[in-house]
This record gives sequence, C-alpha cells and structure tokens, in this order.
Amino acid sequence: MQERAFALKRAGKTISCVPTMGFLHQGHLSLIRAARASADVLVVTIFVNPAQFGPSEDYRTYPRDPERDLRLCRQEQVDIVFAPEACDIYPDGYSTYIEETDLSRWLCGANRPGHFRGVATVVTKLFNIVQPDLAYFGQKDYQQSRVIMKMVKDLNLPVRIEVCPIVREDDGLAMSSRNKYLNPEERQEALCLYRALSRAEELVISGEYSAAKIREEMEAVIGQEVHSRIDYIEIRDGKTLEPRDQVGEGTLIALAVFIGKTRLIDNLVIGKVPG
Repeated sequence: MQERAFALKRAGKTISCVPTMGFLHQGHLSLIRAARASADVLVVTIFVNPAQFGPSEDYRTYPRDPERDLRLCRQEQVDIVFAPEACDIYPDGYSTYIEETDLSRWLCGANRPGHFRGVATVVTKLFNIVQPDLAYFGQKDYQQSRVIMKMVKDLNLPVRIEVCPIVREDDGLAMSSRNKYLNPEERQEALCLYRALSRAEELVISGEYSAAKIREEMEAVIGQEVHSRIDYIEIRDGKTLEPRDQVGEGTLIALAVFIGKTRLIDNLVIGKVPG
C-alpha cells in the first residue's frame, strides 16, 4: 500500500482517504462520496483496531462483513481498499504509541482509558501508509475528530481533515455499526438519544441557555426508557471540549448512553461547528 501511494504521489496524483472499521453503512458511504469528489484516488481503509478497545469491550464481537464492504466500495467507485490484519499493523514486539493528552481527557476518553491512544496510533500509521492529502471522518464521533485534528496539527502531518455531518435513520437514530447489537425493543428505546438532543435544541431555541437545566431535561427524556443507562451527558466548548455553564454558539452537547449492553453516542453542535 505504501509503495503504491508513493508511486501515485510521484505521478502527481492526490489521494483522499476514509478510515473505517468496516461493516459499512450509509454514514460511511456519505464520507466515501465526499472523498470521491475531492481527489484523484480514493482509498478506504478497513481495520478493526484492537488498540482502541478496552479489555471488557467488544473487539472480538464487533460486527464484520468484509464481502459486503468490498461490494459497497466497488459500487462507490473506491479505487483502493486497504484491509490489513492486526499483525500487519501491530507486529510482534510493537511498542510505539501516539497519545494526545488534552482533548482526549474528556467525555469518552474519561470513561474509556487508552481508547484515544489507540485511535491516534492507528490513524497516524494509516496516514503514513496511505499518504493521503485529505482524510474524512464523521461528526458522530465528534471527540475523535477533534483529537485527530489536534494530532495532525501538533505533529505537522501533511493531511487535511474533513468532518462530515451525522447521517441518521429516518426516525433520527444516528447510524452506527453497533446498532446491529440492538434487539427490536432496544432499537426503539435507542431513539431516546435523539429525542434528548432534540429537547436540548428546543430549549436553546426557546431561550434556555443554562447547561444544568438542559442536562436535567435530557436526563429526564432518557430516564423514561427501561433499558437505558446514562454514561455521560456533557455540554462543552465545541473546540476545546472544556465544560460550559452556558450554551452559546459552537457549544457541543454530547451524550453516551447504554441501551441494554450496547453503548451508543450522539451529539449536536449549537450553530456552526468550530473550525
């Protein structure tokens, strides 16, 4: 892959990249379509990264369907699919990791120790292998995108990060590979994440800017569901991820909720997403 990327660069070609963990859905395809239009060569990476899963998390059971992924990539005119094995990325004796220590402290980073170290490490390795000029990520993983943007800036990596809007099901549920874990009852209950965010947006539109009040209302919405358990509801500065007492332009409202055993995340940004 790296030799192919260097050859493309020598030929004057630009490369766009969409890093994924596979089990592609419409959210991934929206990124692929944006990336397809932005460069000469489109590379999609498919790699379920063991370094970003905790010991009790779902690495072994994470949904995989490589044949379907390849079929979708062909349909979307992807030029190259790079799908390494774990032993290719982390060979015996591997001991070097990348860690962003500011933005990764909050939200999912607080509750999933080591997660963003695994993300930053694998994304850096993929960028070194694929040599992209542009890389595309989704807003659903908002904190991940901010960590990667900070890492790229801090390490002077020559790649531009593009973040695309959340893609939702018709009823509002954010698309996620982990939605596959939900049984029919849990699938209905999972809509509480979107309802809670919608309630927060309604409150802001009506003139309520107190983070404490908005969080309280969101907790009440989620608490109506029998199988829900809140991991966090946070109201943060959309750029620094630091806590905010008042909601304003560029505020991030993010939540992680367990529906049964499945942990789902979602978010919204008030006004314009910070650059």
